[in-house]
Amino acid sequence: MNLLDNARRHTNPGGTITVGAELREDHVQVSVSDTGVGIDPKDLPHIFERFYRADRSRAAITGGSGLGLSIVKAIISAHSGKVWAESTPGHGTQIVFTLPLANQPQPAIPQKKVIPASNYKG
Repeated sequence: MNLLDNARRHTNPGGTITVGAELREDHVQVSVSDTGVGIDPKDLPHIFERFYRADRSRAAITGGSGLGLSIVKAIISAHSGKVWAESTPGHGTQIVFTLPLANQPQPAIPQKKVIPASNYKG
């Protein structure tokens, strides 16, 4: 939803937003593209950083705190996926993410050790 909302907020009336998905050999690749204002090349490497806003002066107009894309990245990464952005100022932005297919081997997730309360000696 964050990717769609960003695309909507940064695309002028009459522009387009396109959502696509492709099934690959071991993952699905999803893209959200818009014909919006685009992102300056100097800002592009930083857009997934917490609290980063490419144009702070737009905060009052478009809202947002600079957390949305960092949350997107955290969710995708937690599911062993990847996310990246491609953009051309004045022509739009494309955010792409991948997620592994369910039948693919996943890295082991550390298990929590459960100690029954009756055994706890705090």
